[in-house]
Amino acid sequence: MSALASFLHHLAASCADDGFVRLSLSSPTRHDDAVQRIQARLVDLDGGLHLSFTLKEERRDTTQNVPLPDAVAWVERKLGREFRGALLATTTADWQLQLPDGKDARLIRHKPATTETPPRSHDGKKPTFLGASALPWLQGLGIVDQQGRPRKNLADKRVQIDRYVEILAHLARDCGFDAKSEAPLRVVDVGCGKGHLTFAAWHLCKHVLHRTPHVVGIEVRDELVANASELAAQLAPGELTFVHGDIGTVPLGAVDALVALHACNTATDHAIRRGIEAGARLIVVAPCCHQEVRPQLGRPAPLDAVLRHGLFAERMAEWATDGLRTLVLEHMGYRTKAIEFVGGEHTGKNLMLAAVRGSEPTPAQRATTRAAIDGFRAFFGIGTHALDELLAAPGPNAAGA
Repeated sequence: MSALASFLHHLAASCADDGFVRLSLSSPTRHDDAVQRIQARLVDLDGGLHLSFTLKEERRDTTQNVPLPDAVAWVERKLGREFRGALLATTTADWQLQLPDGKDARLIRHKPATTETPPRSHDGKKPTFLGASALPWLQGLGIVDQQGRPRKNLADKRVQIDRYVEILAHLARDCGFDAKSEAPLRVVDVGCGKGHLTFAAWHLCKHVLHRTPHVVGIEVRDELVANASELAAQLAPGELTFVHGDIGTVPLGAVDALVALHACNTATDHAIRRGIEAGARLIVVAPCCHQEVRPQLGRPAPLDAVLRHGLFAERMAEWATDGLRTLVLEHMGYRTKAIEFVGGEHTGKNLMLAAVRGSEPTPAQRATTRAAIDGFRAFFGIGTHALDELLAAPGPNAAGA
């Protein structure tokens, strides 16, 4: 059975046995198409089950309700032709389908992000990891009002937090963080700002993974540290702290997961380096402000004809920077993937690199990844990079830094 056929089989089965949680189609084949993402939930309409598809465009959403089993055929028509990625969440497993252009399709099984069946009523609320237990910190941070509704101009922020926790939940289970353990789960959030996502990470550890959290937010702006610390002392004493510091120098100790979202320029690279040095099993970064590679970027043939345009060169520098980061993480023994954090309608900086530490690479594997890095850098003319220190080291360290 092909990967696509197996994915559709799991979709049909989950709808039949009431194990369906959610479905999303992503990675459109044409970026100029109006619809950039499709999300679906299972609803009971007029006595029959339908998949309710939300087609998300840049400026509007439209809904199509398709009865079963026609809905499975509807999904089949979309996949491969209009979308190259899909995620099916069920109560027993989550299935990730990848249909890369010109390459073999892949179907990857993950542990289920939730084992609870969402309501099937048409007007039911969208499933979320942030239930009533999240309201105290969401209200304390001023994101929602006393009724739990997003405050003015903060609806996108609420969407980002939901998506962040959803992604982290999947990654945490890939790392085995959901296993029963008396040991605290140690998470560091670098450049945490007001602490929105730091509180979200604490919520995930405590209320979703049911682990004792030891979460630290690191921020260089004293006033933000003071404000977040006050709320943390009220809601999560001893489990969530905020400290003043810079990722390049702040003491970390041993870390289970290190997160750095929208760290500017080489701060992302410092976060990656410190996470590896601290033995982090999970490193998650959302890069921002790619400035280091841009002035070094060459114009290799046959790209020289288009890289003479500044905008193309700027975007290529971003792509090359994040591509190089991915290669270095793989060289250091991490399984790495690029994820769309949230839709482009919510933020222009929506690329996330997620790295899960695997087994120590063999000398042959390390030689292969090093050759790929050297070839990549030579092609683009990248002479120096903030992660050079890692490449000079013999390998990842398991001790804290």
